[in-house]
Amino acid sequence: MQALLIVDIQNDFLPGGALPVPRGAEVIDPANRLQDAFDLVVATQDWHPRDHGSFAANHPGKQPGDIIDLYGISQVLWPIHCVQNTRGAAFAPGLRMERFAAVFRKGVDPTVDSYSGFFDNGHRRSTGLGEYLRNRGIEEISIAGLTTDYCVKFSALDARTLGFRTTIIEDACRGIGLHPGDIEAAVNEMRAAGASIVRTGDVICK
Repeated sequence: MQALLIVDIQNDFLPGGALPVPRGAEVIDPANRLQDAFDLVVATQDWHPRDHGSFAANHPGKQPGDIIDLYGISQVLWPIHCVQNTRGAAFAPGLRMERFAAVFRKGVDPTVDSYSGFFDNGHRRSTGLGEYLRNRGIEEISIAGLTTDYCVKFSALDARTLGFRTTIIEDACRGIGLHPGDIEAAVNEMRAAGASIVRTGDVICK
């Protein structure tokens, strides 16, 4: 049994959003086309309270891109984004959702960020995604969405740690690229952890 994990394809990560990912809207079409190739489709959704500790605006004198210690974890500060029950947190218009069997919200604890769809950044709390997939007999997951160098990467690394065979559909992902080389380094890190790197055509044409 194989599942497609669609990561954080939300308004705030698209052009015009609070934290736009370069060419982020380009993932919508492949994410839509991929869904029918899988037994199960699930999604993650950034779902922050407005007072979240990862927001630069909640730390006087700090700017997006600064790094702080947030309750013992190194934290990149971001613009306010994907606030619960706002348009920015909603899934992107045009994204197929009728096949979503479940949506796992993350980043709900203001004291710790959650890049991975499986755990927060301190691995203090599970989202329930891993258990959900295991209970449905899923042994392999493929990942598409945003962003290659953060939420896709950390979801992939946790999936490998949990023992799932993991595939990254590279052309169905885009990275934020805070620093030169970040996206390439993320792909290399996922590959080193045992994830396969493929393209949409490799999956649809199986």
